[in-house]
Amino acid sequence: MNRHYYVSDNLDDLESLEHELESQGISLEQIHVLSDHERDVEEHHLPAVSAMMKQDVAHSGKIGALIGLTLAVLVIGTTYLNGWAESGVGWMPFIFLAAILFAFCVWEGGFVGIQKENVDFKPFREKLEAGQHVFFVDVNQAQEPILDEVVRHHPGLEMAGTGQASPAWLIGLQKAWHQFKRTV
Repeated sequence: MNRHYYVSDNLDDLESLEHELESQGISLEQIHVLSDHERDVEEHHLPAVSAMMKQDVAHSGKIGALIGLTLAVLVIGTTYLNGWAESGVGWMPFIFLAAILFAFCVWEGGFVGIQKENVDFKPFREKLEAGQHVFFVDVNQAQEPILDEVVRHHPGLEMAGTGQASPAWLIGLQKAWHQFKRTV
């Protein structure tokens, strides 16, 4: 899936765009609006970016996982090369240490990410501070022509780039969750 970013200062136009995309089969879970004016976004019934998505938890967590994996491999490798597991304690304490180091690094990476802005949204900071809004859509290959056609009817949108979208399975889980909430 691909993510397409657009910038606009007109929430009415973005609301219209959102309705058009939904009527063409692009689900609400694929559409997001990033803005420093969250109340205005809410009044226009646009899908605002969640607080969790605004933070850099996933990216920083991946960095922490890479560091943790490196440390875990070093512990296991050092243990093997030095023959420490041949003693009476065996492999278990070293495997346990490697697992703890890995888990700690992932946790610490996520903790650092909570305190930072999502790296995907940093390029838009100036536009957000200028009162503009970032509209982004996650689409699969089959939906690309639909998005292109609908966006063509909105000349006030400024194309702001593309990026990696949320995984399709995650969007599917969000759809299922929202359907479940509607039935309860």
